[in-house]
Amino acid sequence: MSSPRLLLSTALLALSLTTATAQAAEPDRNTPAPMTAAQIIAAAPASAWRTPDPDNLLYMQLPGGLVVIELAPQFAPRHVANIRQLARQGFWDGLSVYRVQDNFVAQFGDALADDPASARPLGAAATALPAEFEVASGSVAFTALPDPDGWSDAAGFVDGFAAARDHQSATTWMAHCYGMVGAGRNNAPDSSQGAELYVVIGQAPRNLDRNMSAVGRVIHGIEHLSALPRGPEPMGFYPQRSQDTPIASIQLASSLPPEQRLPLQVLRTDSASFAAATEARRNRRDAFYRRPAGHIDLCNIPLPSRLASAP
Repeated sequence: MSSPRLLLSTALLALSLTTATAQAAEPDRNTPAPMTAAQIIAAAPASAWRTPDPDNLLYMQLPGGLVVIELAPQFAPRHVANIRQLARQGFWDGLSVYRVQDNFVAQFGDALADDPASARPLGAAATALPAEFEVASGSVAFTALPDPDGWSDAAGFVDGFAAARDHQSATTWMAHCYGMVGAGRNNAPDSSQGAELYVVIGQAPRNLDRNMSAVGRVIHGIEHLSALPRGPEPMGFYPQRSQDTPIASIQLASSLPPEQRLPLQVLRTDSASFAAATEARRNRRDAFYRRPAGHIDLCNIPLPSRLASAP
């Protein structure tokens, strides 16, 4: 039989261990809470932001508001050159968004492009373009994520664009994440002219990577495309032209006077602020999360933009 003294000692030891465990589990109220991604971005210094080249910005005016697309000549120089030419010609003015497929893309251009008698002429932009599905890795500066990617050897960013790369072929390409803009084509890889463009508005269709020429991404006003009424199955093409969303105009920002341009800035994806915000999303440590993932997918990382304050 155990003595009363031993029983008391055992009870005191158990109480001591329970108290120590509780104290270890109790957060230290003197330790400041980790900054959230939003707080990190809000505190980012001016050097962490960049102003896009106005010659790489398309201003797309829809009934719902303005959509701004940043072009990516580092990935698709021939397509971007043709898109600039089409914008200068006013090619898209008065055309429409004629396809909106749920969880996939919104597509715009000339809904009658397949009818030679009714199609709008491409003018000076009527040129065959090569497939621009990927570029040599040595031609771009790649900032890699720490986590593996199911679609490539590595995922990361190039100049603010979500990208991936393959070590064996030493190639890099823009990934089909939400907001990415690509050029539609027929079966032939070199059948695009940059006149029919699509914007990803759903779950990232990464299976299209290296199968389409990616030309840019939406950096402002994506909601004016993603909230449009869906077309019918199977591909979301509106059956009646009266259902299309009209495009008032698509212009290059460089063609507008400076006072008519939005003071848009995007967070540099090679900055310490972007890296810290991404890590804050990889390992959420705020009170709501009980199991930090320790992993993040390329297309789950928002690419912040803002309207710069007047000096």
